[in-house]
Amino acid sequence: QVQLVESGGGTVQAGGSLRLSCAASGYISSNYCLGWFRQAPGKEREAVASIYIAFGSTYYADSVKGRFTISKDSAKNLLYLQMNGLKPDDTAMYYCAAARVCRNWADAGSFGYWGQGTQVTVSS
Repeated sequence: QVQLVESGGGTVQAGGSLRLSCAASGYISSNYCLGWFRQAPGKEREAVASIYIAFGSTYYADSVKGRFTISKDSAKNLLYLQMNGLKPDDTAMYYCAAARVCRNWADAGSFGYWGQGTQVTVSS
């Protein structure tokens, strides 16, 4: 059983930065995808970024490319999301997720394990 716990959310002004962390416990093989999703009030959950552990391949939503960076520390079982140049539209609950097989990095339904979320609020 994989458990995920996010941290690092908060309130920041537009243009600022935050780094989210996700602590993973349990067995995670190299076939897993680890990802970040977000959900704003009244909106559907959307993919932000994912990483395929086996090759370190990364994937980003167009809306965050060039501003966000996903990375992992395998030794510590930590996943990060560095967020720079934050905009008010980035305000959402951010979730860490894990998928046993990396089929569709942007499909929330492909991810079977989820954290409880951490709130990010960007003020204008």
